[in-house]
Amino acid sequence: MADARPIEAVVFDMDGVLVDSEPIWRAVERDVFAGVGIDVTDDDLLPTMGVRVADVVARWHRRHPWDEPSREQVAETIVERVAETIERQGALNEGAAGAIDFIGGLGLPMALASSSPMRLIRAVLSMGGLTDRFDAVLTAEDEARGKPDPAVYLSAARRLGVMAERCLAVEDSINGVRSAKAAGMACVAVPARGMGDDGFGEADLVLDSLGQFDERIWTGTGTVPVSASSQD
Repeated sequence: MADARPIEAVVFDMDGVLVDSEPIWRAVERDVFAGVGIDVTDDDLLPTMGVRVADVVARWHRRHPWDEPSREQVAETIVERVAETIERQGALNEGAAGAIDFIGGLGLPMALASSSPMRLIRAVLSMGGLTDRFDAVLTAEDEARGKPDPAVYLSAARRLGVMAERCLAVEDSINGVRSAKAAGMACVAVPARGMGDDGFGEADLVLDSLGQFDERIWTGTGTVPVSASSQD
């Protein structure tokens, strides 16, 4: 494709993309919020998929204020329980390792840009044997604003030394897709289980699973991979 956009790096989201952690998040959030007197359902939590946990807690505190424990303690409790569950019974999504191998085989640098705190990111990378697979690992907790703000994706591009417009993002949530597109990246969406395709119109390509993450992504997104070695 003569007019295809060159892609020099790939940035992966984590929750829902590399590991099926979204159901774990929702189960833990339901339980912890019940402990402060808030009855939430999975449907109530879907709009905050891909959002930093502190922002999720702040949202529910605004709607149904509680006194104790503090919002920070609630957020920490959620993160710790999710991390412990992943360490105990987590597994990489089918096709996740293959997608990383596919990009690595093309010589493209890779980053991980997650809304999760580093405690959880390290747990997932260790569980999946991916600790050394990424050239940069970033948490949106280090940014002034989380997804759907583009900050963490822009930071990932800077860390990789690649213009954001020459990066391809891989996301599972609508908030994540909005974040990547706002950064100027091409974006492949792999909707989390049960999400369907509704609301993913901003993505350049929507896949049913990471098992479809192969050469088809380039034609599907109108892009072409360009590694540093191929430019020499």
